[in-house]
Amino acid sequence: MKIYNTLTNKKEEFVPVHEGKVGIYVCGPTVYNYIHIGNARPMVVFDTVRRYFEYKGYDVNYVSNFTDVDDKIIKKAMEEGVDASEVSEKFIRECEKDMQALNVKEATHHPKATEEISGMIEMIQELIDKGFAYEKNGTVYFRTRKFDHYGQLSNKNLDDMMAGIRIAVSDEKDDAMDFVLWKPKKEGEPSWPSPWGEGRPGWHIECSVMSRKYIGDTIDIHAGGEDLIFPHHENEIAQSEACNGEKFANYWMHNGFLNIDNKKMSKSAGNFFTVREIGEKYPLQVIRFFMLSAHYRSPLNFSDTLVEAAKHGLERILTAVDNLRDVLAAKQSGGANGVLTEADQKNMEEAKALVAKFEASMEDDFNTADAIAAIFELVKLANVTAADGSAEYVQYLLDTIVKLCDILGIITDKKEEMLDADIEALIEERQAARKAKNFARADEIRDMLADKGIILEDTRAGVKWKRA
Repeated sequence: MKIYNTLTNKKEEFVPVHEGKVGIYVCGPTVYNYIHIGNARPMVVFDTVRRYFEYKGYDVNYVSNFTDVDDKIIKKAMEEGVDASEVSEKFIRECEKDMQALNVKEATHHPKATEEISGMIEMIQELIDKGFAYEKNGTVYFRTRKFDHYGQLSNKNLDDMMAGIRIAVSDEKDDAMDFVLWKPKKEGEPSWPSPWGEGRPGWHIECSVMSRKYIGDTIDIHAGGEDLIFPHHENEIAQSEACNGEKFANYWMHNGFLNIDNKKMSKSAGNFFTVREIGEKYPLQVIRFFMLSAHYRSPLNFSDTLVEAAKHGLERILTAVDNLRDVLAAKQSGGANGVLTEADQKNMEEAKALVAKFEASMEDDFNTADAIAAIFELVKLANVTAADGSAEYVQYLLDTIVKLCDILGIITDKKEEMLDADIEALIEERQAARKAKNFARADEIRDMLADKGIILEDTRAGVKWKRA
């Protein structure tokens, strides 16, 4: 299995730290709002990486954190007049709902930064003791120049970076490139006691501590969006290797950016969409399939045209699976001969070759686009040969396509068709719940309908619905 390693800028053969086991750390979201469609890409991509390792028999320790103390969370809490923990806990719950809707498996560990403060204080003290960090007026900084390999991941040079920095006369840092490990308390902000006074951790130290605790000094794979390469991941390497004296991560995987209609997503451009908003327009299984239809390192352009194409592609696969189930049921109820014919055996060999093609694609830096192409070839084979095949052959085709879709996190179960009258009744109940300000029940009904493939759209003229 080959993985493109951002650290070396080349594909490398994967060799785990411990045979048969894989430790994967994925930087999770800062929970101050609903996750946006850009946040969803690494969640889907690296969930698929995890699923493939599990399919190959690895024991996977998958760790993805929640950053639940941050300037953005504090700002949101102050605006709403609530405690910062209230904001973070709310959006952790909402994030978990969205991840479930995207069929992202629950992590082995989902640590929260606020529950790991003691470990952060301990690591910062270790860095001070080793001369890699220093305290000034309650702030602790990392001595960037003391770490010889700084810039190795991002291919940045400290002197080149210094050339573009304006240094304030009042700047207390020993060097302009030094970064914060611990910051002193400000009025109204959450804080914790430390040897340097009341305060809270800097962002970068959080992941170094949580990955060490839940995986170890050396991670097999550290992953995230390419926007995290610098400074976040670069700083993680510096902190962790300076403290632990071991290589921090053997393989670095980074997914490409997601653009909207070929433009960078931003609130100012009016093209900023949350997963929740996209889910009102498309089933999130379609969005997952769309995201896997391109290589994870490539930029991904989100547009209605491309998502519609992905929707039709997914429907082809799901229709083929449904047809196989119907054909199998008919053969079994009719007492059809289950013995493989010579034609079945020949077709089965062709199917096995396509499974091998799927695996080869996944083992070439998780090329999900080519893996999906192999599934489409299996679908074509099934559509042409299943009707004349034995029950055993049809069962093999069905099991194979379902298994490969499961690796990609694509759900192939049939959804029971709801009657229009039942849909209308639930919409009426939802409207009544909203009127009574029972928003929890209203959301529950929306989610229930979404699970059945019914998309709601709230308009001034009332609620419109359609089948996905």
